[in-house]
Amino acid sequence: MPGDGMSAGPKVEGSSFTHDGLLFHSPSELCAAVVPLIRSAAAHGDHIVAVLGAEPAEAVRQVLPDRQHAAVNFVERESFYDAPGRTLAALHRLTLLHPDQRITVIGQPVLPDEIPLELREWQRLDSVLGVALSGARMSLRCVHDANALSGAAIESMYQTHPAMVGPDGPQPNPRCIGHSDLMARTTAEPLSPPEGPVEALEIISDLPTLRDQVVRVATAMGVPKDRAGDLVVAVNEMAANVLEHGAGKGTISLWRPAGRIVCDVFDEGGRLTDPLSGYYPVDSLSVRGYGLWITRQVCDFMEVRGGPGGSIVRLHFKV
Repeated sequence: MPGDGMSAGPKVEGSSFTHDGLLFHSPSELCAAVVPLIRSAAAHGDHIVAVLGAEPAEAVRQVLPDRQHAAVNFVERESFYDAPGRTLAALHRLTLLHPDQRITVIGQPVLPDEIPLELREWQRLDSVLGVALSGARMSLRCVHDANALSGAAIESMYQTHPAMVGPDGPQPNPRCIGHSDLMARTTAEPLSPPEGPVEALEIISDLPTLRDQVVRVATAMGVPKDRAGDLVVAVNEMAANVLEHGAGKGTISLWRPAGRIVCDVFDEGGRLTDPLSGYYPVDSLSVRGYGLWITRQVCDFMEVRGGPGGSIVRLHFKV
């Protein structure tokens, strides 16, 4: 549409997931890119969600007419983008809660570069969204403040968005790399060795006893009760996966680096090799994949390595 180059274009009934990125340098540049999108989405009856930091959210609110402002659900950024698995689950949940509407999301994801693991895991999430949400009737525009990002974070953003928004609207992004290539690059190196003393537990078929053992170890390591509960849920799901779908035997290793607890679940079978395990939404009645989906949500970061010598799922919990 002339004069409205930032809009998402006409909506098509049943059309699939779209994902683009915006690197903005000022509030006015942000508003120029997202306000026409909001107008278009509102005109088509979309369910609209804005997940922005305080200043960008206020800038958008200031320029929206009252009627369009009322159509936008503003969501706290810190709670929506607190862990990759939970963010994906929140996006998926939007499609379940609004099955008769297309969803338009304007989000400002976090791209922390202080810890390479965290930047890498958020990058993986961005990369896999097109696969994980391929059937969703959703338009997702990820907006990033150029003044707040490092060079590494900006490059990460370019690598994971199929289109970038410019003065003429979304355009194909030649710097984007496929999720398979990205996964190959980011999983080429082995997992780092544990930091500090390690507590090892054998995976046993008596899962209640294993859960009790994990609780005792977590308590001895000073893990807060709520995070210990998340750890127990994740270990239970991963141990069940080893027993039911893996070699039937393996080990749990736990250690406590500064600010987190880390857990390795080792399966001697090595059948779990997909680094994106747990990123694919599944039906709660499914006998396969549901435990991985749940585990992605209760931990903060999850890494997968697998091969002939066995597979390791590494779970990170901030404490």
